[in-house]
Amino acid sequence: MNWQATALNTAPDSENQIHSDELAKEYGFKGGLVPGVTVSAYLLHPVIELLGKSWLERGYANCKITAPLYDGETFEVSSEDFKEGQINTFLKNQEGKIIANAESKLLKDSIPKPIYRGDPIVQENYKAPVASFTVWEKLKKEGCKAFKFYWGGDKPLIYLSNEKKLPKLLQPNEVGYANLCFLLGCSNWILAGNAFMNPWVHLQTKSQNYRPVPMDTTLISEMSVKDFYEKKGHEFIEVDVNLFENKSLQCCMSINLLAIFKLRSNK
Repeated sequence: MNWQATALNTAPDSENQIHSDELAKEYGFKGGLVPGVTVSAYLLHPVIELLGKSWLERGYANCKITAPLYDGETFEVSSEDFKEGQINTFLKNQEGKIIANAESKLLKDSIPKPIYRGDPIVQENYKAPVASFTVWEKLKKEGCKAFKFYWGGDKPLIYLSNEKKLPKLLQPNEVGYANLCFLLGCSNWILAGNAFMNPWVHLQTKSQNYRPVPMDTTLISEMSVKDFYEKKGHEFIEVDVNLFENKSLQCCMSINLLAIFKLRSNK
């Protein structure tokens, strides 16, 4: 099963200027990068079309971004069934190169959901320190700030320019469940909220769904630092993020995020 669409840069005005043409070109890219969470949403689009609400309730995905996707590019996602109910998807850019892939499946057995810790929620005037190994070490030892994110409003974040091209479950004016671009986006936002990074690059997420997120839902996002290291001149950060429904404090999704928080100089 193949699915085609046109890529949308969902964060052209982000503080992370890797999504802007000017700074991205300084680092050797052709233009502003489409966010990794948006690419991940493209990878899982055919899976949600196939599995529906079941995937939003207990779907697992491991999404890897290996090369950039640019705004306005035509891309294609192909799918193949694998062993034990696993579905593999591959995203090709308009040049026919595979630049991202995902492994996804439905969880067969129930696993313990993450428990809400009650981390302190960030105050409105909070200014995050500039990301460094020292800052990550401190956050790992002392804990991170929690953030609230709202799914709803007049223009909720979607991964295509036309919401009618989303699965009906994800169309804001239909069923309206939160899509992967927003949900994985919460892990990006809490990461950037705890330590300022510019530019930085989202590489991979491993995520587990526990329940769909309906329109007009506030989520509390909690984060813990798992690892940080240098490799080939880049500096990497790995964090675990849990998203909780604000009222019930039930976990909706757990996310493991890997990113380059400091790119090696291209000069």
